[in-house]
Amino acid sequence: MPAPATVGSGPREKLVEVHARLCKAYGCPIAYFHEHGPMDELVSSLLSHRTRNADSARAFRNLQERFADWEAVRDAPVRDVQEALAPCTWPEAKAPALQRILQIITGRRGSLNLDHLADTPVPEAREWLESLPGIGPKTSAAVLSFSSLRRRALPVDSHHHRVAQRLGLIPASLSVGPSHRVLEAMLPPEWDAQQVYDDHEVLMLHGQRVCHFRSPACGRCVLLDICPTGQAHRAPESVAGSAAFPSHA
Repeated sequence: MPAPATVGSGPREKLVEVHARLCKAYGCPIAYFHEHGPMDELVSSLLSHRTRNADSARAFRNLQERFADWEAVRDAPVRDVQEALAPCTWPEAKAPALQRILQIITGRRGSLNLDHLADTPVPEAREWLESLPGIGPKTSAAVLSFSSLRRRALPVDSHHHRVAQRLGLIPASLSVGPSHRVLEAMLPPEWDAQQVYDDHEVLMLHGQRVCHFRSPACGRCVLLDICPTGQAHRAPESVAGSAAFPSHA
């Protein structure tokens, strides 16, 4: 097994190397996966919490089909909203929480419109979003990055987080929420919104396809030589003929 490669002189240099290798593996730039406006993206992100993408997408479609607009969702009887959210986990909690957020936005903005975030500096835009009840760094970044705003914000999901930990970009003790600020601070300042989006997407894809939660496929990982976790778990293989993380190559 080859010795681990030395990359740059710090975490940013390593992140750039990781980004370059994964972009080559998965293809960059990566197309944005939908054209939601920021309000639509906020609602979609709220519904996706602890819910499979297919189920949260069904719940989102239910809302759009049942109600004329987000104002109608805000003002509807909570039981009607809960019925529409039935495909989600915990619709009984998500329905009143969603309506409360829509009420707060209306009170602050005078209408259900987040277009002001297009011209607000990203740190301030994220702070504004995260002041809403139940909105954390992942949702605030998703609204800014994934929506039609296309802002320079880095979401971190569980796959992205796992890969970053195993690579040693962030400590094993750092949870998903705080990791947003740490990983975002590593991004080269010259990267635009597309490159930041690509960075999230390729790390997420790598976590889904190779760096699995259980039995990661280290034998076909393009990052193995710069991954301390992969190196540590494959070292016994050269001695004992078996790996703690078996390869699926």
